[in-house]
Amino acid sequence: MPERSTIHLRTLRPTLLPVASKPLFVCFSHLRWDFVWQRPQHLLTRASENFDVLFVEEPVFEAGARPHMNVSKRPHGITIAVPVLPEGLAPEDVIAEQHDLIEALIGRSAKEKRVFWYYTPMALAFTSDLECDLCVYDNMDELSMFRGASHELISLENALFSRADLVFTGGMSLYEAKRDRHRSVHAFPSSIDFPHFAKARSGLSDPADQADIPSPRLGFFGVVDERMDLELVAAVAERRPDLNLVMIGPVVKIDPATLLRRPNIHWLGGKSYDELPQYLSGWDVGFMPFALNEATKFISPTKTPEFLAAGIPVVSTAIKDVINPYGDKGLVEIGRDADEMVAKIDMILKRPADAWLAKVDRHLASGSWDKTWTAMERLMMQAMGTDASDARAASGRVYATTAAE
Repeated sequence: MPERSTIHLRTLRPTLLPVASKPLFVCFSHLRWDFVWQRPQHLLTRASENFDVLFVEEPVFEAGARPHMNVSKRPHGITIAVPVLPEGLAPEDVIAEQHDLIEALIGRSAKEKRVFWYYTPMALAFTSDLECDLCVYDNMDELSMFRGASHELISLENALFSRADLVFTGGMSLYEAKRDRHRSVHAFPSSIDFPHFAKARSGLSDPADQADIPSPRLGFFGVVDERMDLELVAAVAERRPDLNLVMIGPVVKIDPATLLRRPNIHWLGGKSYDELPQYLSGWDVGFMPFALNEATKFISPTKTPEFLAAGIPVVSTAIKDVINPYGDKGLVEIGRDADEMVAKIDMILKRPADAWLAKVDRHLASGSWDKTWTAMERLMMQAMGTDASDARAASGRVYATTAAE
């Protein structure tokens, strides 16, 4: 269990926050650290080598709770802070309470160098008067187009663009949409932890809940939400009853009762990041059945290179950041309807894998999360007037070099 501490409003900076041996890196996120391992976790675990990382989540609400901050530790020295607020607060009071809790935790003024890193513009509503030496907006998704998005998000994003020193985008589509809104916008598409997913190539044994599912298997992993085309999933399953669809991931923002139940569709629920290679090792084809809607207009799915690193050929719907570069380079097959999906799956199952896999590995060799973070950090050091190589040498780490764009 993570080490936990409860910090109330009048408590000074808690002992669970690191003593200022490194600059403080405060991330404000709409995602839970323990939910799904994705872009924030990949980047911030690497940031923790040169920064003391504090990850501030959205509040949780409990009946009769006294406003307080739950602080806990995670591996890599990451500190998680979760505001706990009483149920029934008015929206303006929710903002005020979060402000007071965060100010009590880190202080209004920066006594040492600190970076604010935003994944959600909504956090600016309660942090705009807190000082930082560098403000970064890592715009990984177009949150304004997600189901349930606040009507205030667009205006707060405009304010965040005004405050930010650097803007990073999670894909090329977002970069094209945001490049003219800030003086320093840089595209950092989804990267890959190749050694982790390449474990799937070694023929790992099936997990217990997958072992009895017959082949061929068509597999998906990720969050199951409004971005998934459930009608397409049903149509593929109906057209190919001999093909077993293995669907891994938590179900959020949609009613689980709407998930189609068929003998050849297997909803296995969420799995940890460490478990994924074992599941992927038993799949024949990767499946990315994204709906083509507002929520997916700018997505750059992290799972695309992860499938490829696992040695799993992929069929995807026509997501712009999948078509370019993966579809255009022949690394991923694109299906524009159920019939084309099935035809591409059949083609993949018959296709010799060696030439395709060699092409995949040539492409993946040019990128990694290490290189992505190195390029981001170099831009951050430049923006703060610090020589990045000096900072890295002081921390005792030697970084690989790569282009920022």
